[in-house]
Amino acid sequence: MKISVIIPCYNEEKTLEIILEQVHSSLLNLNYDYEIFIVDDGSTDKTKDILEKIKDKYSLNILINNKKEGKGKAIQNAIKNISGDIVIIQDADLEYDPRDYDKLTQPIINGETNIVYGSRILEGNNKSSNLWFYLGGIFITKLINILFGCKLTDVTSGYKVFRTQSLEKINLVYPDFRFCIEVTIKALKNKEKIIEIPISYQPRTKEEGKKIRFRDGILDIISILKLRFYE
Repeated sequence: MKISVIIPCYNEEKTLEIILEQVHSSLLNLNYDYEIFIVDDGSTDKTKDILEKIKDKYSLNILINNKKEGKGKAIQNAIKNISGDIVIIQDADLEYDPRDYDKLTQPIINGETNIVYGSRILEGNNKSSNLWFYLGGIFITKLINILFGCKLTDVTSGYKVFRTQSLEKINLVYPDFRFCIEVTIKALKNKEKIIEIPISYQPRTKEEGKKIRFRDGILDIISILKLRFYE
């Protein structure tokens, strides 16, 4: 069993070394072969310098986008290069805790499913960085549930884990944060079962570097309707 971790990264000089240490430590505890792909999406801060300094320490596979293309595009670029049996999507901030890797990968390892989402909602003690972010995520999740007949709780969660073969069957085209809704809807259309596992969550604010904006929520809604009725 080999695990591939994909980390899209844009201007994360403050958290990059910390999250990579956490990821590396959690992967060692899993006792599986692993690889870490980090995609620098055109960062303009010291991210590139930090990656160059620590790449050997964590045996990083580094992919560089010369300009900002978006989270979805970063993930698409990494998928072309991975060799693991299981793929974990990991944000480069500190909102999601890599110590959750064990419980997130177990349903796939045990053959229960090909896709696992970490749900912030199922873990009742989690906070939200902003009421509107929270309500927006709930609305998008409920909209997908209604239109596609599923019972998910947290479609917009940053923790998504896939059996590589299932992810490779999904034709991803959206370059931005719409990755979350696109991969979910296309997986459902492929008749995949998505299991959700409660996870811990430490939200950050806009001032601390959170990058999702109101505009992204509007694009999500438009794209959900398009994927349901026109594709």
